[in-house]
Amino acid sequence: MGVTKLYVARQDPKNRSWYPLGILTVDENDTYRFVYTKGTQSMKNFVFLGRMTDFDAVYESKDLFPLFRNRLLSDSRPEYKEYLKWLGINKDEDSPLNILAMTEGIRATDTLEVFKYPTPNSKGEYEVDFFSHGLRHVSKRVLERVNHLKKGERLFLAFDMQNEYDAKAMALRTDDPVEFVGYCPRYLAPDFLKLLEKNKAMDTLVTVVRVNKDAPLNLRLLCKLVAPWPKDFHPFSDDKFKPLVEYSHPVVPLLEIEDPVASKGGSRISHVGDLRS
Repeated sequence: MGVTKLYVARQDPKNRSWYPLGILTVDENDTYRFVYTKGTQSMKNFVFLGRMTDFDAVYESKDLFPLFRNRLLSDSRPEYKEYLKWLGINKDEDSPLNILAMTEGIRATDTLEVFKYPTPNSKGEYEVDFFSHGLRHVSKRVLERVNHLKKGERLFLAFDMQNEYDAKAMALRTDDPVEFVGYCPRYLAPDFLKLLEKNKAMDTLVTVVRVNKDAPLNLRLLCKLVAPWPKDFHPFSDDKFKPLVEYSHPVVPLLEIEDPVASKGGSRISHVGDLRS
């Protein structure tokens, strides 16, 4: 089935910090659900997502909510096949959440991003694919270096402790010659640092999956990180990632009202209790 759980984050327009605001899931029956997270409580300039204006609700729909569907490229577009190639997704794996997980749902018109919840691979390891961030800020020399990276080439993590914008920034560098080729996504960097601390540095392997020379810079360098999964390790363990309301699959609707956020027909809001601390 592929990706079944995504976090939704937004940048505060004033302090430019990022906050996880919600969780989007899909179950085996292709039912989509959305709940807000405790990250909403720490964002001073929080604004509800569209008409989803109830903290205590599980929003449910048989169709992907327009807020997220509008971040997908239509499969009728002539460039769709090439687009999937850039993302490293096969045509039979092009589910909406798989695509959103790779593109991060980024649009120029707002500051929302989505990212997937890592789960152990078939070997019980931590494994995640991601695109290098920040390439639009690098020099032409660096972009030339990126364009000449080879599939399977090893990259190395470098904790950028002096980064004035992000105290937990994790840069990517090549080996010989050494060149910084962007950053890990901000939402993965804290967990990457934990993996480095709990494992031997050489056991945390970052490699080049593909270089898309004809793609936009945010989709240029696709990487993969594989590392042993420590016994006491839990991704996104900070309290701000926890849902405000508990829910499971399927949700039992105690109160059904029309959900104007989702597409017409087949949507509802299920109130299932308040777990805020």
